[in-house]
Amino acid sequence: MNLIVLIGIAITLITGLPVLMQLRKNHPRGLIILFFAEMWERFSYYGMRSILIFYLTQHLLFDDETANAQYGSYTSLVYLLPLLGGILADRYIGTRKAVAFGALLLVAGHLTMAVEGNPATQTLTYAGQTYQIASQGLMEERQVRLVVDGQAHEFGPAAGGGLEIKNLPATAPLPSVLPDGSYQLTNTVDPFGKNAFYLAVSLIIMGVGFLKPNISTLVGQLYPQGDPRRDSGFTLYYYGINLGAFWASVLCGLLGVKFGWWAGFGLAGVGMLAGFIVFVLGKKHLQGNGEPPNPELLKKPVAGPINREWLIYGLAILGVLPVWWLVQRNAVVGVALGISTVASFIGIGLIIAFMAKTWVERQRMMLATVLILGAVVFFTLFEQAGTSLNLFAARNVELVGVSAAQTQSFNAGYILIFAPIFAAMWAWLAQRGRDPNPTLKFGLGLFQVGLGFMVVVWGASFADENYRLPMIFLALLYMFHTTGELFLSPVGLSEITKLSIAKVVSFMMAVWFLSSSVAQYVGGWIAGMAGTHTVGGQVTDPAASLAASLKVFNMLGLWGMGIGVAFVLLSFFIKHWAHGANDPSGHAQPEPIAPVLDGERQAVSPAAIRRDLNS
Repeated sequence: MNLIVLIGIAITLITGLPVLMQLRKNHPRGLIILFFAEMWERFSYYGMRSILIFYLTQHLLFDDETANAQYGSYTSLVYLLPLLGGILADRYIGTRKAVAFGALLLVAGHLTMAVEGNPATQTLTYAGQTYQIASQGLMEERQVRLVVDGQAHEFGPAAGGGLEIKNLPATAPLPSVLPDGSYQLTNTVDPFGKNAFYLAVSLIIMGVGFLKPNISTLVGQLYPQGDPRRDSGFTLYYYGINLGAFWASVLCGLLGVKFGWWAGFGLAGVGMLAGFIVFVLGKKHLQGNGEPPNPELLKKPVAGPINREWLIYGLAILGVLPVWWLVQRNAVVGVALGISTVASFIGIGLIIAFMAKTWVERQRMMLATVLILGAVVFFTLFEQAGTSLNLFAARNVELVGVSAAQTQSFNAGYILIFAPIFAAMWAWLAQRGRDPNPTLKFGLGLFQVGLGFMVVVWGASFADENYRLPMIFLALLYMFHTTGELFLSPVGLSEITKLSIAKVVSFMMAVWFLSSSVAQYVGGWIAGMAGTHTVGGQVTDPAASLAASLKVFNMLGLWGMGIGVAFVLLSFFIKHWAHGANDPSGHAQPEPIAPVLDGERQAVSPAAIRRDLNS
């Protein structure tokens, strides 16, 4: 059995049994429904993400730069649309209907990902003659050959540049060494499969927009104000998110490499379908929560027989088309994010200058801005996992008992192990009044994410003759990335909502998620810098691949550690800017302290935040 599967079973049994006992014993039945629904939703998302970069570089034959940019466009839009879904749920359809509709879109999107179409093909043209490039296997098991006179030949980098074809007979119609510029590579892509891919990710983007911001809002609604179980309820719920993400990478990566893209993506779709079924069947356990704020208004016709609810659904489905157009145009996404970012910070400046009525409000807003900037840096580095680090694992790591895609489970696995330890540590420090201030936590988190990259850079001296590092260095990288994330988890979005002026909470939430979106986009662009030349989706020069990756990882490591140190030093000068915003006595409910894989509190619904602020 696959090594990571055995480790995963052990981790799940050790950490999961206490969680299951608490779910059954001490909490509303609705929490079990939301636990499994969100677990399967994250299973589908991270399962698809674990093999996506390989699908782009091997099935669609995108070069590394294009593939990483495409990945960045997709994930940036995934993190941008949830604010819209939260607003629509608040004002019109309610969180329960929004979650169900988003789940259906996700089922459709993930199952559409399983529609591969024909794999892209590549030919090499030399001296007017065309030769087919044949490939077999997926991800790190991929093998590519050049077909000459019906025989498949290995090839690699030539000493002076270009390609060297191995074991080519003297009678062959082309020389064994093809200098740079003497040949041309041409891709032929199946338009049906390519468009099916773009439709699939567009459906997923829209589905996440409706589901992600609303399902955790339902968790909070299960508990009355003052219920001491609410904090532990979020802790258990977050465990489900991490468990789903862990097994997604393990199983979708395993099926993808053994049976094909359709199996990996299809399993992600089946997981989302399971989540949808659990959610629908468990409606009665939600205790009537999450219903539309004004059911009569929702049912009222607005366009002939079409009422407001179905109009929203219809417009959302039509909205998939502009998303489909946008996700294919990385440059347009970048320009839009750039303009939005400049406008947002101008808006924050105007709020600080004219809307903030006291020096306390101004300093709190300035602190929120500092944290937003820190989050952009952290997640730009952290989100290399799905792109440059995934490709690095396949190309330059000696994998033992695990596939490249399965290394994506390391982060979630570490969270399952370390979350109780960190939660206890933060509680112990808080009881003694020594809980680090938010800027200090951000600084320590940034330092650790940079340190993770440096571990791999330092481990390069242990690379073997095939330019592959021992897997322990990649495992250590993910460990430091995870511990860095655990320092940020108690801060994040909840800190932004506590520091913001009440009238602009929704705007600041939008800026926070815009910053996450920017980080995804910039992360894809940086990952492209770590790319190298490929033929048929396979690296031709492992040495050049290792050098390119290490150059970028060294840059990221130094910047991460340097900015982390700067934040630590800055924290001693600006820690008072919070002016008691983090004083537990000022909040009716304790903040959830359990870390989660992709952001500590997913409830981005403005109404939910306002309820918390007013409680």
